[in-house]
Amino acid sequence: MAYEMKVENIKCGGCAGTIIKRLNQLDNVDDCQVDTDKGMVSVSADESTKKEVAQLLLSLGYPESGTVEGLKAATAKAKSFVSCAVGKMST
Repeated sequence: MAYEMKVENIKCGGCAGTIIKRLNQLDNVDDCQVDTDKGMVSVSADESTKKEVAQLLLSLGYPESGTVEGLKAATAKAKSFVSCAVGKMST
């Protein structure tokens, strides 16, 4: 089974690399793909994993679209810069 999530702050391959690496480390996720142009994350996993995936994405700075505002959005954006840099260094 698969599902998609539109997320904020995805800008490049570094962002995508971090997201893919971290989501694939989850036990219940079989695979994932990131479309940087559309800001979409496709996850091959049971729909019941969606909350866990959303929480991990938020912790990396890539919240599901429309779920954070104000200071939380600014914090997420700052986290995404770090995640992006880590993704770029590990590719």
